[in-house]
Amino acid sequence: MAELVLGDVSLHYELGGSGPPLLFISGTGGDLRARPNVLDGPLARRFEVLAFDQRGLGRSSVPPGPYTMAQYADDAGALLEAVGQPPAIVVGVSFGGMVAQELALRHPAMVRRLALLCSSSGGRGGTSFPLHEWVDLDDEERTERHLSVSDTRRTPQWRAAHAAEWNLLVEMAAAQRSVGAAEPGRVEGARWQLEARRGHDTWDRLGQIACPTLVAGGRFDGIAPPSNQEAIARAVPNAEL
Repeated sequence: MAELVLGDVSLHYELGGSGPPLLFISGTGGDLRARPNVLDGPLARRFEVLAFDQRGLGRSSVPPGPYTMAQYADDAGALLEAVGQPPAIVVGVSFGGMVAQELALRHPAMVRRLALLCSSSGGRGGTSFPLHEWVDLDDEERTERHLSVSDTRRTPQWRAAHAAEWNLLVEMAAAQRSVGAAEPGRVEGARWQLEARRGHDTWDRLGQIACPTLVAGGRFDGIAPPSNQEAIARAVPNAEL
């Protein structure tokens, strides 16, 4: 693990695994201290994975906001250039997929292949669920809503029939949410990420992405539904759904 100062932000990053270089960009609220993380999974058995906490999150610094999607993309590109091996495979999940879209558009020479997972383009390609509307809810209600919308099969009837499984999901989410929760600036950093996410729109530019692109998502994902994945795959010239 290491820190790298890039302009106005100090980014915490970790390298793991061996193989072709791969930059992993995490989703909303991502924090490498929440385990297991991507470095514990199968990607690190086939690639050299560069993962990091985005500005305002985890062990990275919290520069004054608000933040923009362009800033998140430029952070990722600068980190990859400084400690990675561009051009690299870039994998973005959820919010990270939004950042990965911007990275491929703003710094195309850095991206050899692209994987956009459970993401959205915004605009006419479909927006992700408005998580920013929940920012003032208490932790328990926000967790329950997030678990329900992230898998639309988790209806009230399903929860009643699978109480033990539901309770375990709630406990796991609470444990992840508690990581770094009391640290200075974390509330503001998380809010600024949600505000940047709210304004994400690459729809009219997706045709400029030239690298081979994999688009994938969950059939029951209510945050980035299948229609959003289908739209991205239609718009990116070399995309596979």
